[in-house]
Amino acid sequence: MTKPKIQSINIGKPQNIKYKNKEIQTGIYKTAITEAIFLGKENFDGDQQADLVHHGGVDKAVCVYPVEHYQYWEKELNRKLEYGAFGENLTVSGLTEGDVCIGDTFQVGEAVVQISQPRQPCFKLAAKHSISQLPVLVEETGYTGYYFRVIKVGIVEPGATINLLEKHPHKISVYYANKIMHHDKSNFEAINTLLEVDALSASWRKTLSKRLAGNEIDPKQRLEGN
Repeated sequence: MTKPKIQSINIGKPQNIKYKNKEIQTGIYKTAITEAIFLGKENFDGDQQADLVHHGGVDKAVCVYPVEHYQYWEKELNRKLEYGAFGENLTVSGLTEGDVCIGDTFQVGEAVVQISQPRQPCFKLAAKHSISQLPVLVEETGYTGYYFRVIKVGIVEPGATINLLEKHPHKISVYYANKIMHHDKSNFEAINTLLEVDALSASWRKTLSKRLAGNEIDPKQRLEGN
């Protein structure tokens, strides 16, 4: 069995683009690098996010996307996609949303990382590819990717093997977490189970707690950028 590995490390800094007749700033444009790079607590050296309310921070230090989904999207979007097309910092193989769980920890080069939550695509993904419904399509497929928090900083290089250090005992897959967040929204028993995972990010914990209390904010604004 082939071990999971990094196919590409992608970094970038915020830039201004036009979307829906407005100028927005986004860090979704990433470029693949070929050299080893330092991973800190909140990002790779040279990588930045524009919207620090919804992106970045210790719970979302590294955006990860499985390379296995690229063939699907290339066919669906009828275009060739370069690594980093989904704004991810790490394009990885062998670690799809159904394979990994919230709280799983991995050794990546010198660094140790932990899955904190699924990635929630926003309207900037739509802006990047000029497809307004793309964030919704990503959520519907469950091909969202996910985030790492950094437990131990260190040097990481492209092509590095990703070694599982510990499987979280609750075994709540990223795929299942996506299902509860986006599709089975009234399954309060499952929401409570997800909230029991200590490694779940603060933002997902806040959203799901509001849902239980009946005070969840409509996610439409995040998806459409209105």
